[in-house]
Amino acid sequence: MLVSAHQPAYLPWLGYIEKIVRSDVFIYLDTVQFEKNSYTNRNKVKTSNGITMLTVPVKIKNHISSIMSDMLIDYSQDWQKKHFNTIWMNYKKAPYFNDVLPLIEKFYTEKYEYLSDYCFDYLQVWLKFFDINTPIVKSSTLDLHSSKSDLVLEICKSQGADRYLSGIMGKNYLDVEKFKNEGVEVEFQNYQPKKYPQLWNDEFVPCLGIIDYAMNNRKLIL
Repeated sequence: MLVSAHQPAYLPWLGYIEKIVRSDVFIYLDTVQFEKNSYTNRNKVKTSNGITMLTVPVKIKNHISSIMSDMLIDYSQDWQKKHFNTIWMNYKKAPYFNDVLPLIEKFYTEKYEYLSDYCFDYLQVWLKFFDINTPIVKSSTLDLHSSKSDLVLEICKSQGADRYLSGIMGKNYLDVEKFKNEGVEVEFQNYQPKKYPQLWNDEFVPCLGIIDYAMNNRKLIL
């Protein structure tokens, strides 16, 4: 049983999706602290003028003491219209534009209260689009009491995992020896983006939000 975990992400990159594909169970970490300026609420897309960052504004007051599931989306600016227009203008000539657009329109009209819920429901679109059937479990549905490395180990034990797939940054904080003593082997993801067809000049840009891949490719190749 291989388990992986990651915090919510808006338009996650292919490495996020690859982690889900490789896992028997993926834990959606909605009970960890929100990280300002991370890729939790933003990601990059390719436009006719180069790379643009699309960011979902959040109300960051007291965010240091708030968990992810409590982060409120800020609608004081019309970011939904801006994001949708950016996507429409720059991907309308993409081969799978007409397949993708109807699936994502509601995320630029409906007003979700919480960022975590918004990203979770949006993630389901990409999983269904690419026929990914890995079970997704919200950490908020589990009875967890630890933090940092111990939290990850507690998650693994709750799922009966004997392997844990960590992002490369896990090398900085995971107590691998403790995992081993508890019968859990830690593997570190080393995802290398593969080149795929993109719009706007011949220069391939890796690590964009999943929407760039979906607009240009119907079959998931990782």
